[in-house]
Amino acid sequence: MPLHKTRPDAGLSPVPVRARRIMISTDTYPPDVNGTAYFAHRLATGLAARGNEVHVVCQSDAGPAGTGVEDGVVVHRLRSAPLLVHPTMRVTVPTRLDRLMAEVDPDVLHTQGHFVVGRAALAAARRRGVPVVATNHFMPDNLFQFGHIPDRLREGVGKLAWRDFGRVFRKADRVTTPTPLAAALLAEQGFDRPVEPVSCGIDLARFHPHAEPKAWARKLFGLPDRPTVLFVGRLDEEKRLSDLVRAMPYVLNETDAQLAIVGRGHQREPLEKLAARIGVGERVSFLGFVPDESMPQAYATADVFAMPSVAELQSIATLEAMATGLPVVVADAMALPHLVNGGNGYLFPPGDVQALAGHLTRILTDDALREQLGQASRELALTHDHQASLARFEQIYDEVTR
Repeated sequence: MPLHKTRPDAGLSPVPVRARRIMISTDTYPPDVNGTAYFAHRLATGLAARGNEVHVVCQSDAGPAGTGVEDGVVVHRLRSAPLLVHPTMRVTVPTRLDRLMAEVDPDVLHTQGHFVVGRAALAAARRRGVPVVATNHFMPDNLFQFGHIPDRLREGVGKLAWRDFGRVFRKADRVTTPTPLAAALLAEQGFDRPVEPVSCGIDLARFHPHAEPKAWARKLFGLPDRPTVLFVGRLDEEKRLSDLVRAMPYVLNETDAQLAIVGRGHQREPLEKLAARIGVGERVSFLGFVPDESMPQAYATADVFAMPSVAELQSIATLEAMATGLPVVVADAMALPHLVNGGNGYLFPPGDVQALAGHLTRILTDDALREQLGQASRELALTHDHQASLARFEQIYDEVTR
């Protein structure tokens, strides 16, 4: 939002001062498909729509460096190379960002991580005296599968990863994370700075319940018109999607249901083989990547949303599902319990396939319960309006720049 100052001469118009200038640094940004990339994009475009001048510094999605305007945001893409341990992600070639920091001259840096881009941007900001806000989306669990870390080494590697995180984020002026549980996790890992929970937020105008029969949305995605369980997210190890597939035979004992999985990742082929092996291959549909603009219709296909992941610091997908009026069944792990208040869905112990199936079956076979839980989901989602989150971040920027 534009700032103004007033001339000392009474009666004269205010002299406009340039808009707040924000630099957002992130190691992942669209077209990358993951929660951090989506949050960074929605943060940047949301702040720009509120009148801020927003610059994003991130990795190139193709390799060469370049700068352009995307969705009202100036995006500075740094030269990158393929990440050998991940089929789609890339990594930025380490570089000092002092020249870019000087050219942009931001009022504040908001970094979304402590890896290559975030680390370089934070160091450049410190050298230039630019205030830094840092938001954490990191958990070591997100790295273990990509690094092919054996189970016996994960505890030690996790401690080293948290120690590295702390060294970088202690240099920030203010630290946030999406939920109170995520903030508590940082304290448990020895991070001794105050951490403020600020929800990632969702666009409640885009994600809302639909009154039309679900058949129209299912037709858009080539799904049969039958009761539908939906998952949205990366098809990766920590999402524990095998639990959801393995729950389907129990669900099908009581219902004529199907499972629709939106997203891509290296677990798709194993999941397809698992579904075929246990006899539910025809009832599990892999819809692949769905563009963000089509996600409201994807949620409209479903009767219930399931999130079996054990590594969520908030789960934007679960929030979006709640905003569209869906009951939720989520793993009792990390920050997911924060999204279930007893009236909008159920928690299940991670790995307890029968408990997961029981909750899904209960919702799918009781129309009145499903409607009641869905209304409660929408009401809880209303407390996560992304405009409120954007306003809080603007307040934080002003506090650190003062």
